[in-house]
Amino acid sequence: MTEIRFYHLSQKSLHQALPELLEKVMERGWRAVVMASSPERVEALTQMLWTYNDRGFLPHGNAKDGNAEMQPIWLTPKDENPNKANVLMLTENTSSENLSSYELVCQLFDEQDDGAVEAARARWAEYKGQGHALTYWQQSEAGWQKRA
Repeated sequence: MTEIRFYHLSQKSLHQALPELLEKVMERGWRAVVMASSPERVEALTQMLWTYNDRGFLPHGNAKDGNAEMQPIWLTPKDENPNKANVLMLTENTSSENLSSYELVCQLFDEQDDGAVEAARARWAEYKGQGHALTYWQQSEAGWQKRA
């Protein structure tokens, strides 16, 4: 079964945490799909990945750029894997029907969004019932702490 990690955003925003997680993906030589809630949010995340770090950027693309197979990070509002990624980042309360096509799925949710917290709890129960390997990570002053 797929390993699924729940990342509880409590200290940093999605725009701060996502690049850090994607850097870890890239360090391992993996490819990622980042699913966002809308085409507008894809564009916002695309712009953020170009500018989040003044020393570099994360190579990425989306449907406007094309050539998905060449992009190590693909941003999309669709449940798709056109770059043959082994990691799926689910943001903004998105979900996928294709979890088993990834080695690792990361469900990021913001504690400031009550709906996202409730949805994460429901997904935890659903994924556990499906037999996936689950872990829960919460931000602290020292960084990510494994809680379950």
